[in-house]
Amino acid sequence: MDKFLKTIDRINENIGKAVSYLILFLVGVILYEIFVRYLLNNPTIWAHETSQMIYGAYVILLGGYVLQRGGHVNVDILFNRFKPRTRAIINLFTWLLFFYFCGMLFLKGGEMAWDSFKLRETEPTTFGPPVYPIKMMIPLGALLILLQGLAKFIRDFNLAITGKEEAP
Repeated sequence: MDKFLKTIDRINENIGKAVSYLILFLVGVILYEIFVRYLLNNPTIWAHETSQMIYGAYVILLGGYVLQRGGHVNVDILFNRFKPRTRAIINLFTWLLFFYFCGMLFLKGGEMAWDSFKLRETEPTTFGPPVYPIKMMIPLGALLILLQGLAKFIRDFNLAITGKEEAP
């Protein structure tokens, strides 16, 4: 089981580190648009949509990595006052909501991505880039966060039963 959990952690860590470099492309596209728009007075028709697509892929694919690192927003006013075992027991109930939400995101996002792929959907703009590659990132990102959530659930379950915390 430990090998399975570490494999999920490693997958999300490697994908998270690789995807984080998309921010450099995003900055590059925005800086290029600023340069040509304001210094050369020659704006592009593609920079805005391209930056939105890069940012969309960036956000959805980093969900599992952020969950692994504990970077999502928490309301810890009372929660942190509990012992780790009590927190794990409370988490076991909240994981149900997590799995429902992410499961629906995976299923409905997958349906939407598949429909978009079948139609070879493009943006209805002058630039008209294909959107199906970006929409395919939705079920992939949901799968990554689901896997990381499963790993965290198993760790919480183990802590609730044994009272012993294991290192992620």
